[in-house]
Amino acid sequence: MSMEMTRRHALGLLGVAGIGAAGLLAPLARAAAGSDAQLAKLDLRIANYKGDNSYFLKEAALPAPPYRTSYAEFAGGNLIVEAISAGAIDVGGMSEIPPVFAADNGTPLRVIAVLRGDVNNQVTLVPGGSTIRDAADLKGKRVGYVRSTTSHYFLLRLLREKGLSFADITPVALSPQDGLAAFQSGQLDAWVIYGLVVQFALAGGARVLKTAQGYLSGNYLVAAHKDALNDPLRRAAIGIHLKREQQVYQWITANPEKWAARSAQITGVPKAIFLDEFRQRSTAPRLVKVDDAAIRSQQGVADLFADAGVIPKRVNVAPLWDKRLNDVLG
Repeated sequence: MSMEMTRRHALGLLGVAGIGAAGLLAPLARAAAGSDAQLAKLDLRIANYKGDNSYFLKEAALPAPPYRTSYAEFAGGNLIVEAISAGAIDVGGMSEIPPVFAADNGTPLRVIAVLRGDVNNQVTLVPGGSTIRDAADLKGKRVGYVRSTTSHYFLLRLLREKGLSFADITPVALSPQDGLAAFQSGQLDAWVIYGLVVQFALAGGARVLKTAQGYLSGNYLVAAHKDALNDPLRRAAIGIHLKREQQVYQWITANPEKWAARSAQITGVPKAIFLDEFRQRSTAPRLVKVDDAAIRSQQGVADLFADAGVIPKRVNVAPLWDKRLNDVLG
């Protein structure tokens, strides 16, 4: 999905909002040869999504970081994986899914943190008057999804649970925006989708067949280019970036009304839709360190894609993961 998501909660964090950048830098950059002055010359290239945490830094009263930032906005995690792999971005977020497609291609992408997040905003929808009552009823139907995303994986899991595969349905790969238009015009019998478009579809009379609770892990990933991690100064900046992200999650969780109002201004989507998403979330998201359970979870995703023929062979995802910033996350 699109970070594919709004993320909201954190642990440990920056302490009070008034903590200066130098206070953050000291423990993170101790191993770096650079000083504050050197870090001030660094430009950290960050991938973001419209309306994500980067839009709420002032609201969360965060001090300016001790480095420069360059943001590049993306529509999906698969594009961020490509940008990191190409060396155009230092750090960005995505779901578990997109890195799987790069795992066997010598990608320089490394996963450095896990966001434990909401899965209730990932759903299988059917029209309000549909006779579809169970995933088994999808057989022979036109089902929309978003290729190479959590939507793709969720659909595979639903079908496999009923002894079905993509060969038993007419799968229709569409962007979320195109999928909404197709669903609302009656061109789809079902739609596996995520994010704010879910609320628009529900407002139009759609019915939830299944949420992704129990099907998706809820793990969303933060990744960086390995060269950025190998540079002690840039790695220190990425560590500070992660702690700033944590502070914004905390602010959003404590201020849903302000977050929803500001989100409405940014996107043009009604405030009530953001509040509905907030109230329906499966968990208050938190950014945590890399652990073996998260690696196993992504391996399970990769294995399912290989078994379903979505990727040509089984791949080992473990080399994608990097624990060097675990101490920063606590």
